[in-house]
Amino acid sequence: MAHHHIHIGFDAKRAAQNKTGLGNYSRFVIKGLAQYAPSMRLHLFVPDAGKTRSLGGVDHFGAVTMHFPKTAFWRHFKSLWRSWGVVAHAKRKHVQLYHGLSGELPYGLKSNDIKSVVTIHDLIFMRFPKYYPLIDRLIYRWKMSSACRRADHVIAVSECTKRDIMHYFGTPEEKISVLYQGCDDLYRQPTSEGQRAAIRRHFRLPERFIIYVGSIEERKNLMLLAKALTLLPDQEIGVVALGHKTAYAKRVKKYVQEQGLRNRFRIISGVAFEDMPAFYQMAEAFVYPSRYEGFGIPMLEALCSGIPAIGCTGSCLEEAGGPSSLYVDPDDAQGLADALTRVLTDEVLRERMIADGHAYADRFKTETLTLPLQQLYASLL
Repeated sequence: MAHHHIHIGFDAKRAAQNKTGLGNYSRFVIKGLAQYAPSMRLHLFVPDAGKTRSLGGVDHFGAVTMHFPKTAFWRHFKSLWRSWGVVAHAKRKHVQLYHGLSGELPYGLKSNDIKSVVTIHDLIFMRFPKYYPLIDRLIYRWKMSSACRRADHVIAVSECTKRDIMHYFGTPEEKISVLYQGCDDLYRQPTSEGQRAAIRRHFRLPERFIIYVGSIEERKNLMLLAKALTLLPDQEIGVVALGHKTAYAKRVKKYVQEQGLRNRFRIISGVAFEDMPAFYQMAEAFVYPSRYEGFGIPMLEALCSGIPAIGCTGSCLEEAGGPSSLYVDPDDAQGLADALTRVLTDEVLRERMIADGHAYADRFKTETLTLPLQQLYASLL
């Protein structure tokens, strides 16, 4: 029997341009389908042919075709193409369903008989407006609420985000599916002794350290870990924080210096993606003190890397870290210090957290998570 191909279009701006959360999610979805959904043809609509550095090889899969704005007009007005021009282009390529991977959808899908799915990662800008400029909040709200209204189906990346979508946009529950994302399979592979030693030397890492991964901004609450470090009885251990620095990083640095902990607290930006697993694997524990996340992928990266993870309560980090990780209140520095001390000294607890963490992380394997997405697409077609 001839293979019947299903043609799916993707808003691939973030996959092509973005190294962090939205880009990682986009690449995760595209890679998973390319590897495990043989009947699908994947069309990536990328607004700027000059900005594709972040694709990470997803364009090398046979099932994947890249599409860029064709005319000088659309090349000049890239964001217009992404909202308006892309649909005619998708129609010509026989796209049957279009997936907005980062909270927005182009206009004119319905009138062109193209089904649509939109992924909403988080509504933090509504839950915590103080962290966002007003103009950004208005644009996000308009794009996302419009996409949720027009989409045939909405994907939330966690139960927590699903509750927020229902609460803020009034989207009916039956129109939303929670489909988790996994982390890159790279985190499941042990790095070599040599690779780790080279990274340790190059970045002058402390012998023993606790790791944090994520941008260094107020919502992510890295100060809590700095405060907990002052309360740790263990004077030997340091903190290595990997992430993009904002003004908030200066406040954390100032605090660390005032406490005389400068040598024990390092903030490092711009680490290459392929070096990340080694950092996790060298660390003794991972801490994610964030007040609010859409999912919290670094928790999962830590579990895959075989280290104990500690997150904060209040959003969805329990979904990413599972029942065996530890969780503390985002304002309780002593609670975090106590949790860290347990994780660093109680060998039985430590081994159990690592073993249970590996088992929990197995639910987030790419193949396992790709199946419900395929089923969702099929149900709409």
